[in-house]
Amino acid sequence: MNDTERDGSAWRRRLSCLVVAVAALALIAGGLGWLFRDELFHPFGDARACEGSDMQLPGVIRAGGAPIPTGASDIHYFTRNGGAEVTFESNQIPDYLHRAGILPEGKPLFDRKYGSKGVADDEIELPKGLCGSPLRGPVWIYDSTNATGSSVSVMVEVSPTLSDDFRFPARAVVTYSLS
Repeated sequence: MNDTERDGSAWRRRLSCLVVAVAALALIAGGLGWLFRDELFHPFGDARACEGSDMQLPGVIRAGGAPIPTGASDIHYFTRNGGAEVTFESNQIPDYLHRAGILPEGKPLFDRKYGSKGVADDEIELPKGLCGSPLRGPVWIYDSTNATGSSVSVMVEVSPTLSDDFRFPARAVVTYSLS
């Protein structure tokens, strides 16, 4: 074997080792990316935040002046220009509406003084920018002014079979000002 053949063989071995090292590093980086995907691809590392949000909400979200119900699930939020939209699913929506001052105690859930019937489509898209599961129609919309004087809007899924109750659990979308 002459010097040229030895140099070519050594070069191929180095190239093979380099290819194996790059493949191993790519595999490790891909594994770490998959492991931390929620923290890497959500704003602020918060899996509840939707893409494009410009402000992080605290761990306990106070939507419209009251904390969202304990045990709420599928929580997502979108913040933009001092406003927030929060969606969550809970079986404690009436309690939340009372605590937030949107529906006074003792008033029926569907009192037209405090809300109105909304879209009755089977599936209703969430407001632009807000991620998560869509609303299932029909919905009831509450528009209110909370104790601080800011406007609060709440859309809640209504039971398709019972005319005077929410779905169980019901999805809600709360739109409010952060200031």
